[in-house]
Amino acid sequence: MKKTFSWFRKVALAEGISFLVLLGIAMPLKYFADMPKAVTIVGSLHGVLFVAFIVLAREVKTDYKKDLKWLIKAGLASVLPFGTIIMDKEWRKEEAEAKTI
Repeated sequence: MKKTFSWFRKVALAEGISFLVLLGIAMPLKYFADMPKAVTIVGSLHGVLFVAFIVLAREVKTDYKKDLKWLIKAGLASVLPFGTIIMDKEWRKEEAEAKTI
């Protein structure tokens, strides 16, 4: 059994959390506390997670025969604050359904 969907969900949550940390902690530290290194560190981590998210989203699309609408929805979730966290409930359901097939 493939574990692509499981990895996708884990990376999606990490990507979503890193995005919130970047927006809610690192950027305020940069602009209000003159600590630009926070954005450098968190931004780099978020960038790696974002690339991994996109790669895994494409793998899930292929492996689980998802349509383009699914991929676009996943992409939108990755650029909206809380997007991947909100979508996790739906993705968890999709992953469970895929395991029963």
